[in-house]
Amino acid sequence: MPSYLTAPPHRPGPGRRSLLAGAAGVASAALLTGCTAGSGADGRASAARRLRARAAEDSTELLGRYDAVLAAHPSLAERLGPLRAEVKQHAEAFAEGRTPASASPSASGRGAPAPSASASPSVPSDPEKAVSGLAKAERELADRRGAALVDAPPAEARLLASVAAAGAAHAYLLTEGDK
Repeated sequence: MPSYLTAPPHRPGPGRRSLLAGAAGVASAALLTGCTAGSGADGRASAARRLRARAAEDSTELLGRYDAVLAAHPSLAERLGPLRAEVKQHAEAFAEGRTPASASPSASGRGAPAPSASASPSVPSDPEKAVSGLAKAERELADRRGAALVDAPPAEARLLASVAAAGAAHAYLLTEGDK
């Protein structure tokens, strides 16, 4: 036996570095495959469609409230007209990308009211109370949209954040506009 140390005999099979490199390759391939898997993407797309549909429905309901207040108090048209127009744009923005079957039916060409007027909410006889009710509805909807940001996909989150901020501004203008 030699008096000096010799290298251990070579073991058959892959070395430690080969195993680590292979494991890293398998892990990264699994991650890439998971990111592009069809079922996950379909689930996210479905959640985004549901989010947009709900947001469009909420905006359409709010538009109906504006229409009801304007019908009951035409003297508020100058004050509420620009805000109503923005709410209508919000509803249209959320409805974009939805399939025609899930989109709200359009009004007939006879000048019929928009779908937002389908279930007219009750409107107080006092114009300031009616405006206060609109401000409350804007604030509540902005809060719900802000809470929905947590689970929203990026594109929908940006749109929700923008519309929630606009809703908060509308609520402010409705409550502080005459002060």
